[in-house]
Amino acid sequence: MTFPLPRILFLLATGLAVADTAWIAWGGVAVDTAGYARIGLLSAALFLGGLYYSRWRPDPRLATMLLGTAFLIAFTAGASVLNYLLLSVAGPRIDFQLARIDRAIGFDWPMVMTALSHHRVIDAVLWAAYSITVPQIALLLVALSLSGRCREAYRFLFAVAAGALIAIFVWALAPSAGAESVYSLAPDVSGRLLLVVTCDYGRALVDLLNNGPGLISPSEVRGLIGFPSYHAMLALILIWYARSIAWLRWPALIVNLLVVASAPVEGGHHLVDVIAAFPMTALAILSAQGAERLRLPGSMATSPARPLTQPARAGKRLSHYCRLMRGC
Repeated sequence: MTFPLPRILFLLATGLAVADTAWIAWGGVAVDTAGYARIGLLSAALFLGGLYYSRWRPDPRLATMLLGTAFLIAFTAGASVLNYLLLSVAGPRIDFQLARIDRAIGFDWPMVMTALSHHRVIDAVLWAAYSITVPQIALLLVALSLSGRCREAYRFLFAVAAGALIAIFVWALAPSAGAESVYSLAPDVSGRLLLVVTCDYGRALVDLLNNGPGLISPSEVRGLIGFPSYHAMLALILIWYARSIAWLRWPALIVNLLVVASAPVEGGHHLVDVIAAFPMTALAILSAQGAERLRLPGSMATSPARPLTQPARAGKRLSHYCRLMRGC
């Protein structure tokens, strides 16, 4: 019996929530419980809606959208909390080493930013591309679901989650806050730029690394990861999974190539952060394909038909529920 991706995603989100809760309770970390409870209730409501359209009013496309959205909300909250919790055990910061690598390959971040400040149209285009990366995830989930590519939608969600976990754990071993935490820009340069991530933001991330997370709240969450660039990873994942939808393939390619190009300037990343995103993304996509081939333990044999005993009936009901969680 194939171990379907929807159930893996459910177990992943649940396991992440349990791990976060255990760490918070053990470490006495301050958390905005009410804020995360509201997120949990929203995710649960969407999950129940997805089950309704799986079983009682079958609509695989709507079920995939609802279950996928429930997963994204729950996973994003759980992964961001885990990222903050890892601040307490993160390894030594590597930003200065990354900056040296950038300079060695000919990339000077302050010089690039200064040059860009004289091209406001390009800056505005890159800013817009970088800013719509996350909404594109919701758009692609809807597009894959409505086009009947439900299995592809679940692979896409798994790749997004696997990419996040890869980035989080690489960052935890060798944290970085980006080029904006190493350099400063002259006021006239920064004043001409539309920046998603500023040098002040980079210094705030360094303070978090030095002093710990403080209160963890969904209203105050920052993107902590410098190396590898998760924005660039998301852009590459979006390009890969949008390619099967004709009307979305080329717009997604163009926009997300701009996202990759914008990461060093709008996201304040080292260039090497973006380069590292390519193999990390390949690993995330391959893991999604591999996860779909996982199998449940147990016998594959079938027995002759005979009246069902009470335990067998219970097993049949469980098997029916498991089929519901497989998606399309």
